[in-house]
Amino acid sequence: MDKKFFDYYDSPVGILEICTTENELISVLYVDERKKSSEHPQILKEVIKQLDEYFTGSRKDFDIKFKLKGTEFQKKVWTALTDIPYGETVSYKNIATKIGNEKAVRAVGSANGKNIINIIVPCHRVIGANKSLTGYGGGLHRKSWLLKHEGSIE
Repeated sequence: MDKKFFDYYDSPVGILEICTTENELISVLYVDERKKSSEHPQILKEVIKQLDEYFTGSRKDFDIKFKLKGTEFQKKVWTALTDIPYGETVSYKNIATKIGNEKAVRAVGSANGKNIINIIVPCHRVIGANKSLTGYGGGLHRKSWLLKHEGSIE
């Protein structure tokens, strides 16, 4: 089993807990409080650097090696999320169609809700077909902030 490393990042949308192995990002989760950080392998330092760049507006795409752990369906959904460009949104139906199962809209929503690499795997860019902000594990206030930050909503 790979050793895990943790640190906490104070973002404009709250505290993010970042977990990596020596070589891969495992999760970026919203948390209420910090716990003890660990040593910092290079990948953890790089995640923090890229989050800094994202939140200051100088980074639009992340270049981080990450590991998706889930079902094959979930991995398809999460991979499709990484193709949504900065500043754009798509509907759950768009993602379902993209992965070849246009009737799986609810399943896409469920997979989206299980994404544990927030912001970097941009599940916040998925909205309702009627353009409504629906569902976000970090709360709709965070989803709204992130989409405004990216310029995809006013």
